[in-house]
Amino acid sequence: MLPIERPQKIVCIGLNYSDHAEEQGVDLPERPLLFAKWPNTLIGPGDPIVIPEITQKVDYEAELGVVVDSRAQRVSVENALEAVAGYVCANDVSARDLQFSDGQWVRGKSLDTFCPVGPALVPAADVPDPQSLGIRAILNGEVMQESTTANMVFGVAEIVSFVSQAITLEPGDLILTGTPAGVGVFRDPPVLLKPGDEITIEIDGLGALTNPVTGG
Repeated sequence: MLPIERPQKIVCIGLNYSDHAEEQGVDLPERPLLFAKWPNTLIGPGDPIVIPEITQKVDYEAELGVVVDSRAQRVSVENALEAVAGYVCANDVSARDLQFSDGQWVRGKSLDTFCPVGPALVPAADVPDPQSLGIRAILNGEVMQESTTANMVFGVAEIVSFVSQAITLEPGDLILTGTPAGVGVFRDPPVLLKPGDEITIEIDGLGALTNPVTGG
């Protein structure tokens, strides 16, 4: 079951961990790099990630999800966390072949079932510092990503403030804050999701989000 209300929008941040930029051989962004996923991507814990026939290169991305509590328009960094309802584990599942061939990311990121979130929404009051959380992706029992939100290039408060300068955030909106190094496509050899796999995203204090992978 999806642990959050269906958001009006899902705002994502690219290249927001220095080690993830390094594994791609690209420079760190000077400001948050925004892209979108659509709400059709959302599934809850235990729901299957379905790989359709149009992609052969599906990847995992462990991310801290931020759920908006109140309308946020041009909020300051200092006040930005007041607009946060809570946090969830999220998996920014990505069809790399579509993402890279399109030249922009929306289609490759927005296939049905490509945004698992859960296992529950943890209230912001229970997460005193969102920049001190261990974060991991575990594929079939093997740790593939392991980092901490302290390694974000732009922290949660900076991201919420930056987005709100251009895009009014509404209650229930979901922000995905980027992924650390260790994604499958940049491994040698690549390690990509396939039917029969099980992928878990763990974040300290937020629990573990596990989803099976199937074909479709």
